[in-house]
Amino acid sequence: MNSRDREIVDILQEECAEVIQVVSKCRRFGIDMSYHKDGETNRERLTKEVGDLQRMIDLLIQFKIVDADAVKQASEQKAIKLRTWSSIYS
Repeated sequence: MNSRDREIVDILQEECAEVIQVVSKCRRFGIDMSYHKDGETNRERLTKEVGDLQRMIDLLIQFKIVDADAVKQASEQKAIKLRTWSSIYS
């Protein structure tokens, strides 16, 4: 892995951790709870963190660290599993 790709993966890891942290706050305090000094709600913070994560996913694809078609296929497979094993789609 070259230095650019390593940096993308490193930032991806950080963004995943930040999403996890915000999700924990949503579950603990409520998604519409505002506890930040800036008045931002957990929903707004989650939205920003998911956007940051999406950018890193886009970069993984743009720089061919992962294959776009394979990512799409994996996403479709996950949807099938969720329809089978979760109540999200019911």
